[in-house]
This record gives sequence, structure tokens and C-alpha cells, in this order.
Amino acid sequence: MHVGPNFPSRLPLDPAPWCRVHIRHMATATQSGLTIGRLAQAAGVGIPTVRFYERRGLLPRPQRRASGYRSFDPDVVQRIRFIRHAQELGFSLKEVEDLLDLRMDPRRSCADVRQRAMEKIADIDAKVAGLARMRKVLDRLVETCPGDAPTTDCPILEALEDNVAER
Repeated sequence: MHVGPNFPSRLPLDPAPWCRVHIRHMATATQSGLTIGRLAQAAGVGIPTVRFYERRGLLPRPQRRASGYRSFDPDVVQRIRFIRHAQELGFSLKEVEDLLDLRMDPRRSCADVRQRAMEKIADIDAKVAGLARMRKVLDRLVETCPGDAPTTDCPILEALEDNVAER
């Protein structure tokens, strides 16, 4: 073993005492679960979101610590992320609940999930078509408006009053 100015001749018994403390802290955190604040932070949501998902039945009921605080299993972080991602893809909370039920039912197959995704694509396509129709009507209305008349003579407002916009 090389002994020099940057290398002690005798190593201490515990070269990294902070590791032991950190490991002990992690073991305690894992055994006791996560508080709602730590859960929300780890999942990237606010505490009200966690509470809302709890009320909707999307999260399993947490255990209670001796202090009365709820203690969430660390796996709930991934469940919240799943819920958020599914919502970002347009799934309603009811649809998310159905997807979670499918995930937990070993008798169900990927085909069931695929069917739900195909239905969501059809919903999105219908919404896109509706938005395109609205855009077309608004484009026509904007073309009729010179933009320099008083609002009492605005063709857009007149069309909306007369319900001409949908014709």
C-alpha cells in the first residue's frame, strides 16, 4: 500500500460514517412509507392532487402511523405518474380507473388495453374534426369583417346573434 502525503497511513474504522447514517435514514423512510408531502413531491404533483386522487379511489388507502399520519407505499409514486401520463394522453379519470383495473386483473390481456387506446384515438379524431369545423366557420366570419366598423355593425357579432355562424 502506498503511503504518501495525500494518503493516510492508517485508514479510519469507518471511512464514510455519513453513508451509514444515510443508509439508516433510507431504511427508516422505506419502512415507514411516505408522508403525503413527500409522495406529492416525488410524483411531481401537489398535495391537493394526491388528496383528489384518494377521494376518487384511484390510490390505495394508506396505512396510518402511530402518530396518525398517513403513510403511503413508495409504489404509489409510480401510480400517480401513470394517472398523470394517462390524463396527458386525454384519458378521463374514469377511463384511467378502468385502465388501472385492467392492469390489476391478471385475466385481462393487452387487447383490452389496446381497445381502450383505439377508442381514445377515435375520440381525439372526432374532437380534431370538430375543431376543424369551428376553425372553418371562424375563418369565414373573419373574412367578412373589415375590422374598421363600429361593433354595432360587426358582421361577426351579427352572425353570432343570428346564429348564422353554424350555417
